[in-house]
Amino acid sequence: MKYDSLLNKYPLPKTLKEEIKQELEKLNVNKTAAKKIIERCYEMYLKNLMEPGEAAGIIAAQSMGEPGTQMTMRTFHYAGVAEIDVTLGLPRLIEILDVRKNPSTPMMTIRLTEEYAKDREKAREIANKIEATYILDIADVATDIRHMRIVINLDEKALERKQIKVEDVKKKIEKGLKTEVVEEDGKLIIQISEPSFKKLMDTFDKLKNIVLVGIKEIRRVIVRKENDEYVLYTEGSNLKKIMRVKGIDFARTTTNNIYEIYEVLGIEAARNAIIKEAISTLEEQGLEVDARHIMLVADVMTADGELKQIGRHGVAGEKHSILARAAFEMTVNNLLDAAIKGDVDLLRGITENIIVGQPIKLGTGDVELIARLGGRR
Repeated sequence: MKYDSLLNKYPLPKTLKEEIKQELEKLNVNKTAAKKIIERCYEMYLKNLMEPGEAAGIIAAQSMGEPGTQMTMRTFHYAGVAEIDVTLGLPRLIEILDVRKNPSTPMMTIRLTEEYAKDREKAREIANKIEATYILDIADVATDIRHMRIVINLDEKALERKQIKVEDVKKKIEKGLKTEVVEEDGKLIIQISEPSFKKLMDTFDKLKNIVLVGIKEIRRVIVRKENDEYVLYTEGSNLKKIMRVKGIDFARTTTNNIYEIYEVLGIEAARNAIIKEAISTLEEQGLEVDARHIMLVADVMTADGELKQIGRHGVAGEKHSILARAAFEMTVNNLLDAAIKGDVDLLRGITENIIVGQPIKLGTGDVELIARLGGRR
């Protein structure tokens, strides 16, 4: 509280004031020293402000585009997590900026509540609960063409490991195939109603795709110890279903599927995810980009309250200028459509003015003289 009166004298953002206040309280300095520190912070803040007429968008695009040329085009194994492929480098950056509904390698990092995070067995229990388990994971399945039936030979060790009961398997199959399943000598038998080889094979294909336990989208779960707690890494993602699972600390659980974050948690969470994913993708390649440039791109993508890609189906395609749209992609189509509709380009932006060779509204070009002072012209 003792630093509030000093901080209120300077027009600094609220978050910055809070940060300075916390640091001053840690240092516990007197008012004279605090005043000097605040003055220095204010000077640095003013130096970092953007100049009027600055080409902020161009600089942001350049600062992300230039390092992008140094990025890898391949998919790598994620550092430290065995056997989970995660798209890195340029393909991942393109996925983020295109807001792909189905990223090529969706994954989640799931944190657990205290009672589950410290115990490996309990962590494994949750992993079994959310990992999609199919019939071929716990049994050998054979087709008996002579008797027109499917024979399921269950693996008791696999059932025990996955903590699944035979009765539960039977119920899931009956529900999925809408047919009766008979238990016979420790095996499950599915009798085909009509003598048709096609019906037999169709039933077999359907059987393979029934999820007995877990969440369909989560193909695999790896349990890993990090800083005295067990963390789950998943191959596949389903944020909505994960939030209902007991033992999962949803507030600390993350996914790399930005569109899913937008649908479940909203636009602000999606904006933060774009920034976080873009920064981590660039840093993984040893590239450093100022977070404010990435924040500007994220703001443009989320400004209307919904996710928009940077491309002709999103931000670039919604520009009012015909020439600006034509300069980006689909030049002939854009010009033809505009000509058919009789559209007019008012030449208010940067791209269109460069195309027609007019001064642009940037820097000194953004200033209009009201009058010339003195007699000289």
